[in-house]
Amino acid sequence: MERFWEIDFFRGIAIIMMIIFHFIFDLILFANFDIVISSGFWWLFARVTALIFIFLVGVSLMISYSRVKDLPRKEIWKKYTKRGLKIFALGLIITAVTYIFFPQGFIVFGILHFIGISIILAVPFLERKKIVAVVGIAIILIGLYLYSLSFNFSWLLWLGLRPENFYTFDYFPILPWFGAILLGMFFGRKFYFEGRRKLKPGPRFTKLFCFLGRHSLLIYLLHQPILIGIVYLVA
Repeated sequence: MERFWEIDFFRGIAIIMMIIFHFIFDLILFANFDIVISSGFWWLFARVTALIFIFLVGVSLMISYSRVKDLPRKEIWKKYTKRGLKIFALGLIITAVTYIFFPQGFIVFGILHFIGISIILAVPFLERKKIVAVVGIAIILIGLYLYSLSFNFSWLLWLGLRPENFYTFDYFPILPWFGAILLGMFFGRKFYFEGRRKLKPGPRFTKLFCFLGRHSLLIYLLHQPILIGIVYLVA
């Protein structure tokens, strides 16, 4: 299956940004470095990194769908439900590991949980080309409004209704982040029609970034143990 170098390239950049941010986070958590990440530059840096990842999930979904759209609807649902559940299951493993080792901020609904659920939620929008951008923008606006609120229950935290005094290392609720996936799907349909586009091969300097982008999930799962080991040695 053809891969588009520019998508792997930007995903590779996001991987490097993620590693940088998590290294800063580990220095704070394990080596008591005095760095502010709850606001300012590092707060914005983390969200831009996540936005690149999540937007590209939407783009990739449309490219993938363009290659299977002639399959029966039932098979399409099966394909993306299976993919989504697989990624969500990896998120549950992250939940279990962080609960054992870091119970003070264990990950309840992090980026893998979010991407897994979002792949399934995105299926009804694969053919909704006229409303996908509008719904995406609406979801982002609703999510931004909810961001400043807190609630006295926790069962809808996955949706974006954050409970009072809630703290976790990684939190990506459906609202507003699913809106970024829908906008990525809109972009993917517009610029990768029928899963094709006309673009020359990437320049030589992009190869390393593309390699990282092609293996982003594996790097995500392995990078933190390596970073924590490095921080312990430094500390």
